[in-house]
Parts: sequence; C-alpha cells; structure tokens
Amino acid sequence: MIERLVAIMARLRDPERGCEWDVAQTWATIVPYTIEEAYEVADAIERNDPADLKDELGDLLLQVVFHSRIAEEAGAFTLADVVTTVSDKMERRHPHIFGDADTNPGWESIKAAERAGKADDSSALAGVAAGLPALLRAVKLQKRAARVGFDWPDAEGSRAKIDEELAEVASAPPQEVEEEVGDLLFAVVNWARHLGIDPEAALRAGNAKFERRFRGMEAIAGDAFEGLDLDSKEALWVEVKSRG
Repeated sequence: MIERLVAIMARLRDPERGCEWDVAQTWATIVPYTIEEAYEVADAIERNDPADLKDELGDLLLQVVFHSRIAEEAGAFTLADVVTTVSDKMERRHPHIFGDADTNPGWESIKAAERAGKADDSSALAGVAAGLPALLRAVKLQKRAARVGFDWPDAEGSRAKIDEELAEVASAPPQEVEEEVGDLLFAVVNWARHLGIDPEAALRAGNAKFERRFRGMEAIAGDAFEGLDLDSKEALWVEVKSRG
C-alpha cells in the first residue's frame, strides 16, 4: 500500500523521467499545500463526510511522502525514519501503556522534558511553531505562559484587558493601529481560553453562521441584492437572523 505511493513519488521526482513541477518543488514551496490539505481534512470532519475524509487524508499523506522524498534525496532522512521517530515518540509519551504500568508523569511533563533535551532554547515558550495559524499559536503561547504562572487568575482579568486594548486601538496613530489590533485579538483569544472556548472552533462556527445568513439574504433578494442600499440589506439581515 504505502510502498506504491512511495514509488509513485520517487518516479514523479525523477530528474530524467519525472514531472517537471514535482521535480522543481522544495520543502518551502509545498508547505502551503501541506497546510491547505490539513485544513481540508478538518473541513471533511466538520461536515461529517467520511468519503471525503478518506480522500483528504490521502492528500495529506501524500504531503508527508513528498516532504520525506525531498529529504531522502538530500540525504537527510527517509519516510521510514519519520515513521520510526513518531513511533518512538508515542511509546515514550505513553510509558504507562508501553512500559511501567505504574509510571504516568503526564503528557505535558514528558513533552516538557523532550523540549528541555533539545537545549538551545530554554524558554517556557520554546517549540511553539511560528508557522501555526495565528489563533492556535496564540492559545499555545498563552497556555505555556500560564504553566509558569503568567496568567490572569480568572476570566475577569482577561475581559478587562479587552477594554484596555480597544481603547489603545482607538487612540493609536495610523502606523500603530495594526499592532494594537493584534494585541486586541490576542486579548480576545485569552478571554476565550479562560471561558473554556476554543477560539479557532468558535470563529469557524461564526464564519459558517455568517455565510449561512448572507446566502439567505441573497436567496430572498435574488438578482436585486447587489443593487440594494445598505438599509435594505440590513433589513434583510435582520429577517434572516430571526430565522436562526
């Protein structure tokens, strides 16, 4: 099974007989596709579409094979090394399952020890990938900071911080507005975290709700929608919103 996919990728990357596009790719150039495929997996799950999920998981697997093939050509590592590394990691992080049944220091403690072993960066924030989606990275940074005591004791503190950041956005000179909006978004993520809400999931739900309602407005107005003034569109929005 996997051997066939590995062979296909090797052929695609063959400098003499391969695909010109595939041969030209690097780790950096295919990163956007890797990220896109991960999101398409999440979308299939959210839609509860097993058939599409099977297809999207295949596309994501292809990305792993692609990256690994580039690495093999460079003499860095192989797909087998990737599988061995993650297998070792999973066994190491579950000692109560694969080792001493009485030993269970906890997932985060084990991960912290692994980070400490990498040594170059001793910060509590070490290892939070810069390439993560901004909302997810904000949550991870905040959780790391919280583990060493840098956190609001409750949701009220983080809620008050939003008011503070809103005021700073309103008073910022033009060249600083983007930075202050970033601080505001970070504060909103922090409040969501204190409320036990996943901000990424919440925003996805908000996006879906907006799309559903906007399409509802278009359905009511038909071809006339674009030409309506803002008050008419707002009236349509209120009507669609009343339906849920």
